[in-house]
Amino acid sequence: MTAAQFELLEPASAEELLRARFEALAERGCPLGDALVIASHVEVDIVDAVGLLDRGCPPDLVLPTLA
Repeated sequence: MTAAQFELLEPASAEELLRARFEALAERGCPLGDALVIASHVEVDIVDAVGLLDRGCPPDLVLPTLA
């Protein structure tokens, strides 16, 4: 999803999307601060981010790797 597409979402939908992204990261043991940052980067594919975490990538390297 691009940032422009995210901006077009209704507030409730945007909140639901961010919550789901955050929870997916937190469930994999991502520190909450890192999970919040990664989740808020809607241009980053959450499936790719979760995949990196599942393969042992340190949370602080997920964004630089996918950016």
